[in-house]
Amino acid sequence: MTQTSRGAWLMAPAVLLLASMLILPLGLMFMDSFAPRGLHGGVDWPDDLVAYFRSGDFLQNYASALTTTFLAILWRSLKLALLATGFCLLLGYPVAYTLAMHLPGRLRSLALLGIAIPLWTSFVVRTFAWVWLLRGEGVLNNLLEWIGLIDQPLALLYNEGAVLLGLVYYELPFMILPVYASVERLDKRLLEAAADLGATPWTAFWRVTLPLTRPGVLAGCALVFVPAAGQYVVSDMLGGSKVALVGNVVQNQFFGGKNPPFGFALTFLLTAMVLLLVALAPNVVKEK
Repeated sequence: MTQTSRGAWLMAPAVLLLASMLILPLGLMFMDSFAPRGLHGGVDWPDDLVAYFRSGDFLQNYASALTTTFLAILWRSLKLALLATGFCLLLGYPVAYTLAMHLPGRLRSLALLGIAIPLWTSFVVRTFAWVWLLRGEGVLNNLLEWIGLIDQPLALLYNEGAVLLGLVYYELPFMILPVYASVERLDKRLLEAAADLGATPWTAFWRVTLPLTRPGVLAGCALVFVPAAGQYVVSDMLGGSKVALVGNVVQNQFFGGKNPPFGFALTFLLTAMVLLLVALAPNVVKEK
């Protein structure tokens, strides 16, 4: 058995698992995204499929998804996902750099443990904690009133700012960890060589550290942006009905409006846009 065939056999279980649990369901969902909604909900394919496809009605779900209302919700989802990615990068890169470059081994391990601990608890419970902190009679408003900075509670909850805060809080560890792994593998002798050649620490960072850690940055941005774009728990709990994202609309099609074909169409429209942005991001970074 050659090395190539041995590798193919080793990959076969994972490929079969992905095909059966991911690719096949996605294919069935994509097919049903062209179906009409049943009289009482669900998917209801017409008897005459040839006439249905010839009439162009199979595109109705995607046409409805491209209306002004849903495009505004889609834009809000992408905007908040991009902002969350940017804030996570601004906050996460310095943390990851400090962990990898300046903390000793034991303290570094404790810091990494502290970053990972929130991931061990329920995301819903952590989001409820933010509701308790940000609500009108919550801890933060009470503290500001006690200090004397405000006379009445601030509207900190059920707006885009609260949703963005929740997204950054939830996704930040997924930015720190890949960036840390990239910085930790950086050859420190390159920075010493840059200093010997007269580069300032800031110049060495921009010309040496940042380019060499770009794979970790791109990985972190992808890990943050993709789930943030499809998030619905944060927007539901911290945004309420005022900040609906695509994830909330998709959820409502299955548990509220009972219109799965339209939910499938919205899902694949969002997926296509996210994949397009993820594919273009490395090229934009490379050009810069």
